[in-house]
Amino acid sequence: MDSETSCNKLSNPIKGAKIVPNMSVDELVREYSGCAFGAGRLAEAVDIYSEMLASKNTTKFFGLAGAMTPAGMRNIVADLIRDGHIDVLVTTGANMVHDTVEALGLHHYKGSDDVNDIQLRKECIDRIYDVYLPDGHFTELEEFLQGVYGGLPQEKLSIRQVLTEIGKNLDDDSSILKTAAEMGVPVYCPALQDSVIGLQAWLYKEGNPFNVDAFADMHEFMDICYEAESAGALLIGGGVPKNYILQSMLVTPKSFDYAIQLTMDRPETGGLSGATLDEAQSWGKVGEEARSMTVYADATITLPLMVAAVRTRLFEKST
Repeated sequence: MDSETSCNKLSNPIKGAKIVPNMSVDELVREYSGCAFGAGRLAEAVDIYSEMLASKNTTKFFGLAGAMTPAGMRNIVADLIRDGHIDVLVTTGANMVHDTVEALGLHHYKGSDDVNDIQLRKECIDRIYDVYLPDGHFTELEEFLQGVYGGLPQEKLSIRQVLTEIGKNLDDDSSILKTAAEMGVPVYCPALQDSVIGLQAWLYKEGNPFNVDAFADMHEFMDICYEAESAGALLIGGGVPKNYILQSMLVTPKSFDYAIQLTMDRPETGGLSGATLDEAQSWGKVGEEARSMTVYADATITLPLMVAAVRTRLFEKST
């Protein structure tokens, strides 16, 4: 190794974080920037996310996987939509199920992962790690959904249109679906069948006319991708939302210019959820010159930190 190469690699010393009283979240994250491991990755992700949101010509995709709404993250996502920080939302049916449950005034409850699940079953309580949900909530959810389906237009609908109609029937400003419907932000859910919303749609269809085209969203989604001057993606977890967003660029001449993933999945299994954003460059999904970062940590911790820090930066730029 020549001395010049060696000097370049040794030009950025670790700077220990300094914590002081009354510091803001953004100040804390800026202290992370001198650190390594997860702290340094989070700081870099915040820098990328801040640049992405500040870019007026960047279409902002948001992938929402995992049990984020029952864990208490729905307000954050709804506010991001309301503030114009999400142009396209791709999510799982389960997240929208639990968003709708909360919007109906039916709460999730803090519980424990160290519990007798057989006893919970006897008490009609469902568990999502350390979140409890009474079985009875689903009875009310199902009645609501059947009412929504009964009021839908008779023509062929896309999944996005069905979700928009559900959002229009909700009365909760913290609801992701309600906020998206009000703001005209499309919510795509390619695997809607894999949820109570999809299950209830099938049950309704068994006795009523109900025509949903599972492929209808693709044309609309690809139009958004083609028309995007620049594209950025914030991916919470992996799964279908991550793949649906990233694969869109395979049929366009473009790639994502910004990409951030908050995940605890690992790449060694070869699954898409844990695949690195560098790997996505081999497919042409993420551009050669793109700014990208994966943060390996619980997204219920990293997403609020990122949003809080970026909100501060955007506010300071606007004043």
